[in-house]
Amino acid sequence: MGKVLDIHLSYQGMKTIMTDRKPENAILPLILNRRSSRAMTGGTVPHAQLLSLFEAARWAPSAFNNQPWRFLYAHRDSVHWPLFFDLLGEFNQSWCKNAGALILLIAKTTFDHNGESARLYAFDAGAAWENLAIEATNLGLVSHAMQGFDHVQARPALNIPEGFDPLIMIAVGHKAAAESLPEALREREKPTLRKSLSELAFAGPFPI
Repeated sequence: MGKVLDIHLSYQGMKTIMTDRKPENAILPLILNRRSSRAMTGGTVPHAQLLSLFEAARWAPSAFNNQPWRFLYAHRDSVHWPLFFDLLGEFNQSWCKNAGALILLIAKTTFDHNGESARLYAFDAGAAWENLAIEATNLGLVSHAMQGFDHVQARPALNIPEGFDPLIMIAVGHKAAAESLPEALREREKPTLRKSLSELAFAGPFPI
């Protein structure tokens, strides 16, 4: 196991490293501070900041540079908000009501250059989501991805064409205190830890 490091770097959104998480090796503080908070203020997210999130996602790597990701979004004060919010399950609605924007990440399942199946389309879209999440942290925003929405109804509700797969709904907003959440969710509003690196990375074949 690597040595636990104490990192003190600054960036735009947050000025100090999250003290609850201790990396075993040196990493960018933005990565360590990214977390899936649910507590949000209900304030609007400026359109320019939302565009910065999509710009970050735009530069993610993908197989054959196919860039399969697409983002459908709604600001909380827009006419499109109910279309997105109503797709969420009751549990996610209980806290997403205070999000500043909702984003649906969909991905094209075939390659542009030959029309063949793109086996890694969801993997590539996941890279775009991570870029978006890191940029949200940089801007001091909260971002939280969810699988808990109506994937079937999303297609007609948001005019998603055939050949695109609805993957995740993302809530974006401004951080609020845990006390703003329903009581049952407050205990979850804590930084989660990770498995030790020794459980995740192996030299050579998978250990038996």
